[in-house]
Amino acid sequence: MAKRFGGKYSPEETGADTGDSVLYRSARVDPAGARANLMFLPAALVLFTSLVSGAAGLALGVASAGVLALSAWLLREGLRAEAAYDARKVARRPGIPRKLFSSVLAGAGIAIAAYKVEPGLVAPVIFGAVTTALHVFSFGLDPMRDKGMEGIDQFQTDRVARAVDKAEAYLQGMSEAVRRAGDRQAEDRVERFQARVREMLRTIENDPRDLTTARKYLTVYLMGARDATVKFADIYAHSRDARARNDYLGLLSDLEENFKSKTRALLSDDTTDLDIEIEVLRDRLKREGIRPASPESHSEER
Repeated sequence: MAKRFGGKYSPEETGADTGDSVLYRSARVDPAGARANLMFLPAALVLFTSLVSGAAGLALGVASAGVLALSAWLLREGLRAEAAYDARKVARRPGIPRKLFSSVLAGAGIAIAAYKVEPGLVAPVIFGAVTTALHVFSFGLDPMRDKGMEGIDQFQTDRVARAVDKAEAYLQGMSEAVRRAGDRQAEDRVERFQARVREMLRTIENDPRDLTTARKYLTVYLMGARDATVKFADIYAHSRDARARNDYLGLLSDLEENFKSKTRALLSDDTTDLDIEIEVLRDRLKREGIRPASPESHSEER
């Protein structure tokens, strides 16, 4: 059985809870993978082949390459927006249908390239329509409806959506800052802390009522964590100060434990609310003279 490497010369702490299960549950692969990145290749090919096509051909080639590059960029952003939508149980559809725009622009870019080779209307329209259809078939369309908002107070869901977006912005700022420090262990600890925070975010999305008690964690604490990460990165990138590093890692451990405890408290409150609802329903059924069927009655019916 494989084991985690550890020992005298290992940079990781040993004998402590590494939080691997949390990282596993919250692991996210960048949805803008190889397929999306390959969509930049047609733009480069069109631009390269247009260098020897004369002035008019070069102008059309540059226009086609620019449209295709914009299409590829929109595709990457659309895939990431779709992944964020899928990761949440309560989410609004993306405000801008990036994947749809990407498909249309891909068709337009190929149509311009086709016109450069074969001037006219028929060939560009055919190539553009086929490209758009193939793009939609390969990457699909954007989510077109809100998710998980049926029967939920619109005002509460809006508050939760804004709070989650703001928290994610703080987490993104931490990731960008800690990379400047150039310390792999610090990056891993930030990822582990972010996994704990996202557990709380999913809990709040499941029950928007939890936002009131957790707001301080999503604003004050996360803002402080981001600012501390920025200061640590600025100091450690130049001085490699071991004391600053240890203090920062200790701060992340304390924050992670606080978020873990708060998330457990929120889940415990949700369970208590469910128990209360069950008891209320049982009391109401008793008052109305309704009794659950006994096992003996089921056996007699059979």
